[in-house]
Formats: sequence, C-alpha cells, structure tokens
Amino acid sequence: MNKLWIGCGQITWRNVEEAQVLAEIAQAGYAGAPAAPRDGRSPQETLDLYAAYGLKPAPGYLSGRFWDAADADDLRQRAQHYAAFAQAVGCSELYVAAGGFDHYTTARGFTRNQVAGHVHPDDAMSEAEYRQFADTLNRVAEITLAHGVRSCFHNHVGSVIETRAEIDRLWALIDPTLVFMGPDTGHLAWGGVDVVPFCRDYAAAIKTMHIKDIDPQVLAEGREKHWDYRTFSAHGIFTELGQGFVDFPGVFKVLDAAQFGGWLIVETDVTQQPTPLQSAQISRAYLASLGF
Repeated sequence: MNKLWIGCGQITWRNVEEAQVLAEIAQAGYAGAPAAPRDGRSPQETLDLYAAYGLKPAPGYLSGRFWDAADADDLRQRAQHYAAFAQAVGCSELYVAAGGFDHYTTARGFTRNQVAGHVHPDDAMSEAEYRQFADTLNRVAEITLAHGVRSCFHNHVGSVIETRAEIDRLWALIDPTLVFMGPDTGHLAWGGVDVVPFCRDYAAAIKTMHIKDIDPQVLAEGREKHWDYRTFSAHGIFTELGQGFVDFPGVFKVLDAAQFGGWLIVETDVTQQPTPLQSAQISRAYLASLGF
C-alpha cells in the first residue's frame, strides 16, 4: 500500500470535552481525527489544536437530503464551506452521505431508521429521487474538487442508501470522474453487503474509509425481531475491530492490491467497553496485530 494514516472518530466519546477526546485519541496511538469547520475557529486554529496533541486533521463529514431538490442549494453552499476548510487543513477527501434519516418515509410507510438492517425493495427511493440525489452529489463533488478535495460517498445504515443494490444504483448515475468512494465497513456488513467483494469491485474509487466492526449475533437477532436503528445500537451492534465478523485482513488485501493510500478512520459508534479510551486502544491494538 501507499502511505496510510490511521485516524479515530470522536463519536465514541459522548459529553466529553474536546481536549480530553483528542488527548485520548493520541494516547491510543492514532495519527489523527476527523475535523470539520466550526464557528469561531479558523482552520489554522484547528491545525494548532490538533498539533498540540500530535494529531493531524482527518477527513470530515458532510450529510444532507441529497434526494430533495429543495435542499440542493444549501448542500452546494455547505460543500463550498467544507471544501475550503478541508483544503486549508490539508485534507484531500471529504465524506459525503445521505442524512435526514427520520425524515424519509418509504412506500411502506416507514422511516429508513425503522427498517435499518432489514430493508425491503419497496423502501427504496423513486427513480426521480435517485436522479436528484446523483445530480446534487455530482454538483457537490464538482465544487469540492475545485478545492482539490475529493467527495467520497459514504454508505450508512438507516439512510436512503444502505444496501448493495442501492449503492450500485446510485453509482450508475453519478459521474465517476467527480465522485469517489469512502465506504464504512461496518455499515456495509450491517446492511447485508459482503464487504470484501464490495471493496474489490469499488477498489479504484475508494480514497478513504471508515473501518468499523459489527457483532453478528446482535445483527441476527435484530433482523429477526425487526429492530429499528436505535434498538440495534442499544443492544451492542457496534463492536471493536477484530471482535465482530468483518474480514479486515481480506479488506486490507484488496486495498493493498489497489495501492490504496490515505486515511482509514476507526469508529465504534457506541462501545460496550468501560471507557471510549479502552475501546480505541482495543481497535488500535488489533490493527497493529495486522501490521498497521
């Protein structure tokens, strides 16, 4: 592989001061953490803050209702803001994803959060919504690329793009010279996607990745009982790397063959460990055992 940076997402820490979060991410052995623009803080101040803990800013995250034409202008404006920030802090990628999970009602009358992990074909967007999504995503990607920042599409359970069929359908509509891939291994697995073949099929487009693991027993129980997203999470669907069923050696073999280089962001959205620090350390130790 080319040069890799292993970052850690801050999501595991809840109601914790930012300084402590960054200090513990550094203590656990990571090179950086995601960064996004914040009111009252300049890009240079962000760089200085991260550097105080020996960290680098890693790719941030832009989400929105890409399928809704009414939100297209706002998404383009936000893309301009996020791209300028990313460029200023030295990030060449930006995760872009569908948001508004509780605001999309499927043809069956459910929100996508309610059908998380057990999506029916009738829960998919309409053809017009797919086309709107792709058009807005192309425009957002065009804006960010003008700043030297690649927009990397990010799949997410509970969103309108969760299953392999939904990802493939969207990808057939986007411009691959503008839009790249920034998948989440855990959300792929939770959504029923075979992660290694997916990474192999999209290897040339993958420029960054969230690496996350999923508990197979919780997944099976939740599918059987038709849990919603929050119930899955409350029962421990997320687990530390190497403790679930995602085939990370297989994923990294694919990335190596594709000569991948860039940021890999570790995330455990909700940990069952006593502290977020312990969670981050377990995942970092697992990656170290694989040579990363």
